[in-house]
Amino acid sequence: MTTIDATPLRGTERPGPRRQEVATRIKEYILRNRLKPGNLLPTEIELCEAVGASRSSVREAVKILSALDIVEVRHGHGTFVGRMSLNALVESLAFRGLLSGEEDHHVLGQVVDVRQTLEQGLSAQAIDVLDEEHRAELSALADEMENLAAQGKDFLEVDRAFHLKLMEPLGNDLILQLTEAFWQVQAIVAPTLRTEPEDRVITAQRHRAIVDAVAAGDPAGLRSAIAEHYAPIRASIARAVQP
Repeated sequence: MTTIDATPLRGTERPGPRRQEVATRIKEYILRNRLKPGNLLPTEIELCEAVGASRSSVREAVKILSALDIVEVRHGHGTFVGRMSLNALVESLAFRGLLSGEEDHHVLGQVVDVRQTLEQGLSAQAIDVLDEEHRAELSALADEMENLAAQGKDFLEVDRAFHLKLMEPLGNDLILQLTEAFWQVQAIVAPTLRTEPEDRVITAQRHRAIVDAVAAGDPAGLRSAIAEHYAPIRASIARAVQP
């Protein structure tokens, strides 16, 4: 039987509902005053008056909102409305994926499902808007992946750039954020999988097939190439969950 250490961590305190309530009031203040990302919030004293809370409660609430990228604290300059990134989502999903251990890659499988569905669903639109410059950049990234794979080297950052470049011409910031967020989760959790030596080469080749489908202006071919691209990691997940 596993024994759980319930000893409180030194220096920690039990979080109360007060700071969550104040955090909600600050969010309401931002919405009520129609503030936009990058806008400066009032001073701490003014914010205390605006939300009816003490300075300590406001400071704790700001810490919560800062961790969620809802606000951004710039020391010496003030507190600003944040850019609303998906960092909190990435950290939560990545932790859940790592916590599940090598016996259960359920979260990683879901992340792969989301990535594939997003890219396949936008295949026709992507082909419509990808110009010659973007196609050339995708081809250059595929070349780089193939060269690194042939040397037995990883190409994580090149892979990231490739998938962002594929979605970039759509001009939708949320799609780009989602693409990067789920890519980051996969990049964090996937190393817990047992991979085969040839997986790098196969993955690089699958990116080349995506480039070829884009160059041919073939949405159906692109959807098929994207599915094939995710096949190796699906196979790795299947091997991991086998008894």
